Amino acid sequence: MVGGAVRDALLGLPVKDRDWVVVGSNPDELVAQGFLPVGRDFPVFLHPHTKEEYALARTERKTARGYRGFVIHSAPEVTLEQDLARRDLTINSIAIHADLTDLEGTFDLQSAEFVDPYQGRRDLTAKVLRHVTLAFREDPVRILRVARLAARFADFTVAPETMALMRAMVHDGEVDHLVSERVWQELARGLMEQQPSRMLEVLRACGALARILPEVDKLWGVPQRPEYHPEIDTGVHLMMVLNLSAQLHASLAVRTACLFHDLGKGTTPAHVLPKHLGHEERSARLLKGVCERLRVPTDCRELSDVVAREHGNIHRSIDLSPAATLRLLERCDALRKPARFEEVLLACECDARGRLGLHDQPYPQRPRLLAALTAARAVVTHVIADQALARGVDGQKIGELIHAARVRAIKAAQPGTP
Repeated sequence: MVGGAVRDALLGLPVKDRDWVVVGSNPDELVAQGFLPVGRDFPVFLHPHTKEEYALARTERKTARGYRGFVIHSAPEVTLEQDLARRDLTINSIAIHADLTDLEGTFDLQSAEFVDPYQGRRDLTAKVLRHVTLAFREDPVRILRVARLAARFADFTVAPETMALMRAMVHDGEVDHLVSERVWQELARGLMEQQPSRMLEVLRACGALARILPEVDKLWGVPQRPEYHPEIDTGVHLMMVLNLSAQLHASLAVRTACLFHDLGKGTTPAHVLPKHLGHEERSARLLKGVCERLRVPTDCRELSDVVAREHGNIHRSIDLSPAATLRLLERCDALRKPARFEEVLLACECDARGRLGLHDQPYPQRPRLLAALTAARAVVTHVIADQALARGVDGQKIGELIHAARVRAIKAAQPGTP
């Protein structure tokens, strides 16, 4: 058993997926025992009963740029130590022989004998993310993995020599050959970790953020509005927003919206700083390009677009009249998609509270707008339409009657509103 399963067990964390390396065998032998081949690029098999992955020990040789530029060599003579040498980090290069585990893949942490040629257990104790060998530089995806693991293990640091190697990879242009889907896959996993800000922190430190997400990288150094803490720039604010979204257990779509909602501030013209006038429309335009480039899933893209365009109006919604509130709900398509609107409000709450001194403050806009939405959706539109038709009214007038009824319903749900 190798990789993350051994690492997480040693850290006292739940083991979700176990990976196994098979040494001294070949594909024919595994198939003869009932294993199902599933690996397209290298020999990986599913166990006939547990369905866990078993990979033949292998080595890799770099032949071209990017993470696909490898020749895989798998043969019975490839040793376990050779297989571990091609892995990314020392903490992922620890193995334990299968005969020392039980049927569930668990083992005695005190008495187990580990195969640990690269001192992964030492780095687990020291809480260090360190590359195994210089072969690390051959796969640019490993930069993203290190950043993601930094978000998961927030108290771990990146070894100075590993950070230097990552900077060299960025300088040499390796990250420019990453495939968009793979970038998004790693970013999405990092966003769902316990401290997403660490992912951005590591990517910025090695220079990779400016290459894969320049729109986000430009937020650092941009001042916030004067009513907020001037010492915390927009990039730092973004990290606080992302961490709050994790604390609130937000979905990937909400966390994506938090990541992308303020892109326009990175391109705010100097003459409108620090007010950031019009940044919502700039954010929406930039967001479209980012989502197309990274092939962001539709649900994340659509939610991010609503938040980018309307988060300022949602923040100011406490002062809106019932009619203006309804127009806001309509622009957000909340009447048709109430569940998505709830997530829009959660993203906006993260934006509002992701600032110094506001972390524990309430966000009254959220319950107020949800109450307004509930009231507006409670209007029985077909009754209004039937009554209007009975009076000989049709077309646009019916729509106006429904609109007026919804405004009255919102006003009734918000006593004291003008």
